[in-house]
Amino acid sequence: MGCFGLVGLMAVVVTVQLRAQSQGTPKMAEQAYKNIKVLKTIPADQLVPSMQFVAASLGVECDYCHVAGAFEKDDKKPKQTARKMMEMMFAINANNFENKREVTCNTCHRGNTTPVGIPAILETSDLQQLPLTHPAESASAKQAPEVKVPADPILEKYVSALGGASAIQKVKTRVEKGSADLGGKQFPVDIYAEGPDKRVSVMHLANGDSVTAFNGSVGWLSVPGRPTRWMGAPDVEGARFDAEFYLPIRMKEIFPELKVGGVERVDGKDATLVLGIREGKPPVKFYFDSTSGLLVRMLRYTDTAFGLNPTQIDYADYRDVEGVKTPCRWTIARPSGRFTIQVEQVQVNVAIDAAKFAAPAVAP
Repeated sequence: MGCFGLVGLMAVVVTVQLRAQSQGTPKMAEQAYKNIKVLKTIPADQLVPSMQFVAASLGVECDYCHVAGAFEKDDKKPKQTARKMMEMMFAINANNFENKREVTCNTCHRGNTTPVGIPAILETSDLQQLPLTHPAESASAKQAPEVKVPADPILEKYVSALGGASAIQKVKTRVEKGSADLGGKQFPVDIYAEGPDKRVSVMHLANGDSVTAFNGSVGWLSVPGRPTRWMGAPDVEGARFDAEFYLPIRMKEIFPELKVGGVERVDGKDATLVLGIREGKPPVKFYFDSTSGLLVRMLRYTDTAFGLNPTQIDYADYRDVEGVKTPCRWTIARPSGRFTIQVEQVQVNVAIDAAKFAAPAVAP
């Protein structure tokens, strides 16, 4: 359930943004960052997630457009082109879609730096896979229709499958040790969680520790050789959700509206979709195994100036730990890549040093 972004973007640390966060004063991007030309009026804490959206849409890293260590420079031509493309995208949405984000970078690029303008010639084998319906009909058919049934039985089955609300409430802390698989390489991981909403994940890399943390108030990320980056509002929203210690028994409290969206296939098995809806925030999709009732997938989104950045978390290897079923393997997938954490040791209700959740001292 970690929250690891592009390493290059983690280096974008703005002290003005830190002071704004501590003072509760929202800053615009042009006030917190240097040489902002197009995205002047978006909140400063949306700039990094928005750049992540661009990078994912084009399938590139930060240094494709930016000079490493000097992001404000305009030395690279792709940066100039990107500004023009942003203006074009905003104009299309303003003139045709009432400023709704219908057209995004990903609409044309789909993971490539250069959009393909000519339809590809199909291979013979491809003909067997052509849809028999109009593309628009086919796309809509893949979306699970909303089912007019209450979500309560699904949530109750989930809580029961975990061990019951009483057993869940008895757990106050959880310490997990395991490993993270990053591109085939294994790294030790320690995870410290405390109710109701504190969580710190420490990945021990060869050159130092990578930390993702939320202490109930603020979130931060650090990687070896880089300054600590404070999470802005979009990142905090995701981190707060990952740190929600009693999520199974608080779902109806967190989400004023819960809709059942039908049955879909997750890892080859039927899973019932429940959509969590909160006013002014992107929806969260929960997929519950139709047989066991356990949560097997969560799909949430980070809101950016360009569109929604998805984060998908798949849960597996549930084990009984002091009377509560606990997922010991989860895979976090984003447009920028994916990694898997496998937990081998779980301890609950052990004392955790308060220093683990203390925000680092960073000079303003």
